[in-house]
Amino acid sequence: MKHLNLPFSNRNPRQWHLLDIITAAFFAVVLFFILLFTPLGDSMAASGRQTLLVTTTSDPRQRQRLVTLVESGHHLQPIEYCPSDAVAHMPCEDPRRNSQLSREMNFYRERHCPLPEETPLCLIPPPNGYKISVPWPESLHKIWHANMPYNKIADRKGHQGWMKREGDYFIFPGGGTMFPGGAGQYIEQLSQYIPLNGGTLRTALDMGCGVASFGGTLLSQGILALSFAPRDSHKSQIQFALERGVPAFVAMLGTRRLPFPASSFDLMHCSRCLIPFTAYNATYFVEVDRLLRPGGYLVISGPPVQWPKQDKEWADLQAVARALCYELITVDGNTVIWKKPVGDSCLSSQNEFGLELCDESVPPSDAWYYKLKKCVTRPSSVKGEIALGTIPKWPERLNELPSRAIFMKNGDSLKLELKPPAVRNVMDMNAFFGGFAAALASESVWVMNVISARKPLTLDVVYDRGLIGVYHDWCEPFSTYPRTYDFIHLSGVESLIQRSDSSKSRCSLVDLMVEMDRILRPEGKVLIRDTPEVLDKVARMAHAVRWSFSIHDKDPESHGREKILVATKPLWRMPSNSH
Repeated sequence: MKHLNLPFSNRNPRQWHLLDIITAAFFAVVLFFILLFTPLGDSMAASGRQTLLVTTTSDPRQRQRLVTLVESGHHLQPIEYCPSDAVAHMPCEDPRRNSQLSREMNFYRERHCPLPEETPLCLIPPPNGYKISVPWPESLHKIWHANMPYNKIADRKGHQGWMKREGDYFIFPGGGTMFPGGAGQYIEQLSQYIPLNGGTLRTALDMGCGVASFGGTLLSQGILALSFAPRDSHKSQIQFALERGVPAFVAMLGTRRLPFPASSFDLMHCSRCLIPFTAYNATYFVEVDRLLRPGGYLVISGPPVQWPKQDKEWADLQAVARALCYELITVDGNTVIWKKPVGDSCLSSQNEFGLELCDESVPPSDAWYYKLKKCVTRPSSVKGEIALGTIPKWPERLNELPSRAIFMKNGDSLKLELKPPAVRNVMDMNAFFGGFAAALASESVWVMNVISARKPLTLDVVYDRGLIGVYHDWCEPFSTYPRTYDFIHLSGVESLIQRSDSSKSRCSLVDLMVEMDRILRPEGKVLIRDTPEVLDKVARMAHAVRWSFSIHDKDPESHGREKILVATKPLWRMPSNSH
């Protein structure tokens, strides 16, 4: 140690170089220990998380190392949280990313997902002041302002009865642009022309839904309406709908088919949705026709129906309906109601829109990133009895085997006590024929049945049973806002991400778990059924996303090796010094 006393000018450069390396290595080990295993490390990490987020996003190799550590159970700390300005982040509907894309047919407002290595691997935080959601059915009429502190709709549409701020709450009077007197009064007027009672109609699609007061009010009629709208300047209208407990998801009718099979909906509704139905040779009307069940009803309220300065648009809309042989039920003020014919379209080869019937090369129900077609789907191309009047009424149709189901091999559904106030919005991530949703049909919950776009497309059977759902590929984020579901059910985790031709994965289970955490509400629960080996992997990752969990033996009615993991997402807060 004699060298420590030498004057600086006489020190051996090589000796000090070696000492520097040893000293740096020692302090690096100490710092690593502090960061991983002490409260001080948590505090230090909190102050630097935003920088770490940028690093993991900009360096795919570091991100992959983190994924590998989480998968192997060697990442001892929870996954970092995202910056506070990411509380409403939707990876596939990011305006900053999508604004650079083409405006043609609203392509830029459709789904455009980043590559996994471009997606931040972090947990979406709740907004400051977040509270556990108001339970159903109270949530239909009021929600916490702090959970969605966006005043734009209340400021612009409050006079039309959409919503208004009252103290700590947003209040929903039930109005809309075309029904400022309330959705109940509007639906009563529609019932003069449409059989809204008695179970004839069950599934509905509300296009451009606002805050979904129409769909929320239809629930009292036994009609399950799925509402959709794009992420737009109104700021989070779909998030408002889901916070209210009304079925909804983010979508745009642009260049692709909507993610539903043919003949899914008994009723389709547009209240000032501003969809240009006759544009691009009536391509959008043709897509509505594909989704509407034969014998079903189409309601359009607002422009261009008898609207000032839109005579041509209104004439074109009537012309395309006539070309497809729709029966005009009524024109009542600015509302028109048509009924779709039961048989194949009487479409003439001589029509002003140049429409033709689709040939057999165009599958009627393929709808995952499937480009819109300008041809009209033949009802006869959809196998089985699907028209209203030929299928059972609700609720009988829930349990009768649909003719579109060539076989029914759905396994046993879990009979769980899932109901308000704890649970309203439920998702089944791998729904197959909707057996889990059917088991909950008597409860005051609704289930989004998700059918993998890479598996047998059974979503048509789900709709024939009077349930709702969408196609999706779980190697991509889902089209919903953060914190929108109370309960997630999943059977067969790895089947969602495996290649069809091998046991290798197409994407990371870690990314899937982070996405589940994004869409799950604080204090929401996840139930996963799978083999013990798979649940061991899931358990390691549950620690990383901060979930508490327990693993149970299989339910008595199951005959496989599977077990059940039940997890709860905590309500955690970001440290006050985070940004």
